[in-house]
Amino acid sequence: MAPSLLTTPSQALALTPGASRGGGGGSARVSFPSGRVQRRGGLRVRASVAIEKETPESEPPPTFLREDGSGPGSGSVRERFEAMIRRVQGEVCAALEEADGSGARFVEDAWSRPGGGGGISRVLQDGRVFEKAGVNVSVVYGVMPPDAYRAAKGEAGKNGAAADGAKAGPVPFFAAGISSVLHPKNPFAPTLHFNYRYFETDAPKDAPGAPRQWWFGGGTDLTPSYIIEEDVKHFHSVQKQACDKFDPSFYPRFKKWCDDYFYIKHRNERRGLGGIFFDDLNDYDQEMLLNFATECADSVVPAYIPIIERRKDTPFTEEHKAWQQLRRGRYVEFNLVYDRGTTFGLKTGGRIESILVSLPLTARWQYDHTPEEGTEERKLLDACINPKEWLDL
Repeated sequence: MAPSLLTTPSQALALTPGASRGGGGGSARVSFPSGRVQRRGGLRVRASVAIEKETPESEPPPTFLREDGSGPGSGSVRERFEAMIRRVQGEVCAALEEADGSGARFVEDAWSRPGGGGGISRVLQDGRVFEKAGVNVSVVYGVMPPDAYRAAKGEAGKNGAAADGAKAGPVPFFAAGISSVLHPKNPFAPTLHFNYRYFETDAPKDAPGAPRQWWFGGGTDLTPSYIIEEDVKHFHSVQKQACDKFDPSFYPRFKKWCDDYFYIKHRNERRGLGGIFFDDLNDYDQEMLLNFATECADSVVPAYIPIIERRKDTPFTEEHKAWQQLRRGRYVEFNLVYDRGTTFGLKTGGRIESILVSLPLTARWQYDHTPEEGTEERKLLDACINPKEWLDL
């Protein structure tokens, strides 16, 4: 999320986790559409209220792909990526429900797009451990306007013309991704965001402003309110292990990319303590990058759940909680102002509940708040201003 729920391209049309918020000195609350609640296995299924063009579905289909040669049975990257993100969604939700330990279950909204594809949004709210946890997948395709394509490529400020001055036309595209933001109640248990996506443009060869291409993007990053070095080192070590299986240059490169991406320019600080992030990645073998994205997605549970188990019952005070609320405010600011996935989602008319699912239930904006020197709060802020090499400490 680094976009938001789908962090860039993918998010845009469906599940984006990274957007959110209201402001002011109180808290921002997000409500979800009411609707019919059904039971399917251990999962509560709620038929969502349609937002814009999406159509609620009582059951997600076996695949969101069309039978057009790249769908079911084709062995295509599209097919295998969809299978991976849907598997990971199920595994992450099961692990979070077990860690929560309250019997709370994810509510699921399945939806489809008349233009092509659909998604599955899962949200757990007001559990014992998790105030709000969203894990979404989307598989969408169709035609998007040139400004949405530029947003997906991080070129939102350009005027829509190709390098030769020709006017860009509508861009056929495919975007799939999984995106998640997890907000625990305990201030000593960190927020986690992850998002992995695959994007293609199907524009005719040499179409103005929209070359035919594919890329992978995503990452996993940690946003604690307090620094507990054991936890931060564990998290970064798991990210490094996943990267090192493919290229020893990946972790240092993508760690720096993460630090640079989650930068809140108007605050001169990072959103959290980083992790890994990459985007528009297509300068390696496509099969290798598919396997790499899969390895990264599979690393989420071992990177995060041990931290939650250690911190979910740590005693805390009202002061600790107030600081957590302030840091959540930073989270909201980044996602609404800078996140590419959120921008893409809003420009393309994506499903708003999915785009904004990354927002916490509560957050705080306090006028001119600065933590005192020497405090644990100041220690966290200093690390957000000056990123550290956690594995070297």
